[in-house]
Amino acid sequence: MATVSDKALILSFEDARRVVEEHSTRVRPGTIETVELLTGVGRVLAEPIHADRNFPPFARAARDGYAVRAADLSSLPARLKVVAEIKAGAAPEELPAKIESGQAAAIMTGAPAPDGADAVVMVEYTTMNEQTVEVTRGLIAGENIVAAGSEAQKDALLLSPGVSIDQAAIAVLASVGKPQVSVYARPKIAVLATGDEIVAVDAVPGTNQIRNSNSYSLAAQIVAAGAEPVILPVAPDERQRLRELIEEGLRADLLLLAGGVSMGKYDLVEQVLGEMNADFFFTGAQIQPGRPIVFGRVRGKYFFGLPGNPVSTMVTFELFARPMIEALMGSIPQKLVFLRAKLKTEIRTKMGLKRFLPAIVSGEFEQVEVELAKWHGSGDVAATARANCYVVIPPDRERIPAGEWVPVLKR
Repeated sequence: MATVSDKALILSFEDARRVVEEHSTRVRPGTIETVELLTGVGRVLAEPIHADRNFPPFARAARDGYAVRAADLSSLPARLKVVAEIKAGAAPEELPAKIESGQAAAIMTGAPAPDGADAVVMVEYTTMNEQTVEVTRGLIAGENIVAAGSEAQKDALLLSPGVSIDQAAIAVLASVGKPQVSVYARPKIAVLATGDEIVAVDAVPGTNQIRNSNSYSLAAQIVAAGAEPVILPVAPDERQRLRELIEEGLRADLLLLAGGVSMGKYDLVEQVLGEMNADFFFTGAQIQPGRPIVFGRVRGKYFFGLPGNPVSTMVTFELFARPMIEALMGSIPQKLVFLRAKLKTEIRTKMGLKRFLPAIVSGEFEQVEVELAKWHGSGDVAATARANCYVVIPPDRERIPAGEWVPVLKR
């Protein structure tokens, strides 16, 4: 393991991400708690969920129409006697004893299919005349009927621990009768912004000061990831106070420091962490923005030193900090998903770094296009707020012509 006195460990993006993912497998989620069903939205499931009965529990009509015997439709048009009407939720005693050859039952979507019927003809292909229905389209057995147990058998595993609970998971939990659900506790993520130039959000900044946006943008990203931010006071460019605040931050499950990781005289984060005998897994990545990203562990807790420029802070959180937070939440690890869009205007840049540049993607299907946002470097939060993605430029390209399909990372 590297220490701050060792030669700087600058990795490619892929290697740096791999290091983070490998360390994320070593952390364990926190305690398990039981919450009300809807309170579980966005949380991470901590228990396996099994089917409490067959899904569906009965053969179910998938369309409004008529339950029939498919063999009765071998010659068209077919005329069948309507012997019953079956609505969704019909009790067993409300169903006909059996659909015989030459018979049909009017049926609603979701209603139980009666014995003897092996298909449902959609109402669009029928004409009702008193107690007879004329059918103009043939069917095969099983068409428009969902067989009992075809979606899941009783006791089948429906959801595994580590799944993030979204609307689909809520539907499953409700379907198996779970008014409460076991979830992992939200990890606490400490956020420590550094620098004498930073003042509080509600302060009137001096000529050469800026308000503390990093703590709040990181807190917003932490909340979006499903964890709980703990915002610490801004650390000045002074060793002792910085160390005190780092020690306070290490009471959380993960520490994110913003700023103080470059090569300036007052960039003290790595120096102070080195004095605390931290292990550094890398001290930079070959990316833009965010090259000075630092990842390590001290006193049994992981930390990231994120660059202080606001766009760099936001980008490096998504690329590196998020997988560690997901692991602390008990979530199943998520790989980065890169979409593709057609470049609207040519891009020219320097080679050597993998770049994640703020961009705007628009259109849909085969017409998805993307263009770089007009921005003025990694301090331009206004441009980033207008952007909705990052165009990903490989390190070996200095020119990408308009019309080429490029990878994009959604923001």
